Amino acid sequence: MTDVAGGLAVLASALFAGAAVYINLVEHPARLSCGPEVAARQWAPSYKRATAMQASLAIGATLAGLARWLGAGGPLWLVGALLIVTVIPFTFIVIMPTNHKLLEPGRDNSSAETLRLLESWGRLHAVRSALSVAATLVYLYALV
Repeated sequence: MTDVAGGLAVLASALFAGAAVYINLVEHPARLSCGPEVAARQWAPSYKRATAMQASLAIGATLAGLARWLGAGGPLWLVGALLIVTVIPFTFIVIMPTNHKLLEPGRDNSSAETLRLLESWGRLHAVRSALSVAATLVYLYALV
């Protein structure tokens, strides 16, 4: 059972990391290249769709890592779980204020402020990418 938990922790963390890195390296730069108005309009539905997927993966990767750690998996499983779970409070505390500003009704999506918020969002999201890649690497190291 603990081997299954370890495999699920690696899988969920790697899927989260892959999606997060894709957003930072491909999707967000592409949307920004269209100008702030188009970028903001595309960002909103993309953000809403990604939220459910990424939240599920972060929670799953955390719970599976904790299960593996509790099953005498060693301290690296706890470290991996702590790294991946960190994306959740980081999102709520640090990124969410930017999200709320970008989603404000009546926002001028063509403004310099909107562009600044979108650029800031990309930098903040990169922290989520780094945390999830780190968690995945720790989980992989613990697995082997």
